[in-house]
Amino acid sequence: QLVQSGGGLVHPGGSLRLSCAASGFPFEYYTLNWYRRSPEKGRELVATIGGRGGGTNYADSVKGRFTISRDNAKNMGWLQMNSLRPEDTAVYYCHASSADTREIWGQGTQVTVSS
Repeated sequence: QLVQSGGGLVHPGGSLRLSCAASGFPFEYYTLNWYRRSPEKGRELVATIGGRGGGTNYADSVKGRFTISRDNAKNMGWLQMNSLRPEDTAVYYCHASSADTREIWGQGTQVTVSS
């Protein structure tokens, strides 16, 4: 399973860090993704990081502001979000996927960017 923490309410320009704790599966062999869902945009893939030493990819809307990372020894993943904007408001989900299409989702956490 994936258990998320972090999130909440932040002013525009602020920062938040989301955490994702993995258990019960071989985390290091899974790609870690962060998605977000909002009424306006639906579901959006925000960032991806490969399993063992894999590279990262970001949605254009968050490049230069968000950073995805992981520590396989600790079975942890993070999404550092800086320079937050109102349009970043969404429910954020961590997601792990394997090469044989297994998927695991976190429970989701609300991020609200508002003054």
